[in-house]
Amino acid sequence: MTGHPELATGTPLLQVQDVRAGYFAGQDILTCVDLEVRRGEIVCVIGPNGAGKSTVFKAVYGLVPVRSGRVLCDGRDITNIAPQDALRTAGITIVPQLRSVFAQMTVHENLEMGMVTERDKQRVRERIDYVYGLFPRLAERSKQQAGTMSGGEQRMLEIGRALMYEPNLVLMDEPSAGLAPKVTRQIFQVIRRLNQQIGLTVLMIEQNARQGLEASHRGYVIEMGRIAHHGQARDLLGDPEVRRAFLGAR
Repeated sequence: MTGHPELATGTPLLQVQDVRAGYFAGQDILTCVDLEVRRGEIVCVIGPNGAGKSTVFKAVYGLVPVRSGRVLCDGRDITNIAPQDALRTAGITIVPQLRSVFAQMTVHENLEMGMVTERDKQRVRERIDYVYGLFPRLAERSKQQAGTMSGGEQRMLEIGRALMYEPNLVLMDEPSAGLAPKVTRQIFQVIRRLNQQIGLTVLMIEQNARQGLEASHRGYVIEMGRIAHHGQARDLLGDPEVRRAFLGAR
């Protein structure tokens, strides 16, 4: 995978403004974090283990309390939104790091679970057909139990399920986690294809810093709960300090 997507412009869809957040009172993980994601953009957050990458996601998704600062989505304040309201209110879905497919259900049934609260069955069928159009492999395996598929296919199913409700923003928590290098490259190719094909907006955390940045428009480096570097992904890939710390370069 070579080159980078064209840099998106316009008003940010997601804004994290001066956010301080943590799990316990007086023990903040994030301190004064600022970042933004524009519509139609892929943004990657990298950093060492324990730096606060996952806490950024949890603060956006309402899984950890924000004690100061704001989270805005499309200009609307969603600070400390209830997780169950993130999709309905803000159009945000999440693809978690750990496998989340319903292993005993078929591919088709897993996709239906992506719109479990939707009463319009015709709309559900239309959205499943839409996802099948994006992922022909899932269509081929529609009657297969999800737990019997490969790790890469399960990740595709998780992404497809996240698209069922036409989200404004998809949070992806380490999409390469647990995947072989070849499959990892395929998943990042899928993410870029969806961005180019349907304008998918993605904020991802990624431990594989190089491939995450190569797939992205922009990136943020978080260290000790603060943003240490940010900029266009290609610039971060060429930054000597970032290369030494995260890309295995000297």
